[in-house]
Amino acid sequence: MIHTLNINESPIIGAFATCTEKFALVPLGTKPDVCKSLEERLDVPVILTLVSGSTVVGSLCRGNSNGLLVSRNSSVRGMDELDIPVHELPGKLNAVGNVVLANDSAALVHPELSDSSVEKIAKALNVDVKRGTIGGIRTVGMAGVATNRGLLVHPRASNDELANLEELFDLPVDVGTSNFGTQMVGSGVLANSKGYVAGSQTTGHELGRIEDALGF
Repeated sequence: MIHTLNINESPIIGAFATCTEKFALVPLGTKPDVCKSLEERLDVPVILTLVSGSTVVGSLCRGNSNGLLVSRNSSVRGMDELDIPVHELPGKLNAVGNVVLANDSAALVHPELSDSSVEKIAKALNVDVKRGTIGGIRTVGMAGVATNRGLLVHPRASNDELANLEELFDLPVDVGTSNFGTQMVGSGVLANSKGYVAGSQTTGHELGRIEDALGF
């Protein structure tokens, strides 16, 4: 079974798409065979969308089974196909997918997010929220992948950061890369508890690390 693909001709699939236990969002114009692969691997319906007219859907939103977060004043195409509420995040940090790492129980967020933003995330996603970094990186949404089974994060994550993640998410956490050594592993992997896909440049060794970390 092939677990690697491109979206918009790019292996940086986490920038263009995002997924939860209930759905995957991909940019309008994504090829039908790619959508079919995502549906099969992740076992969710795939919804074609644009966020404020942009194709970098994965960078601009983050969701879980309880809700979807977008930046303030965002327009989201095709949201009538979702059966979860869409919430706008206050504040200046607008690439929500880059600054929030979440599953159905917890979220790690950019350390500079405001108190009002943290409260909004906690309420919208119905999760425990903590500010932090991964490998010293503030854009935690691209520095890791979180499912309800486990987390895979940037290989330079410190012992303290790994311990914080394990405590917050109450799940096993491992380090790895995607796309032939890309350390921002969230940019190259889409995953939920049912399956995963990685960018087309991801090696067999990297796939093994991804599978081990996420419990496949």
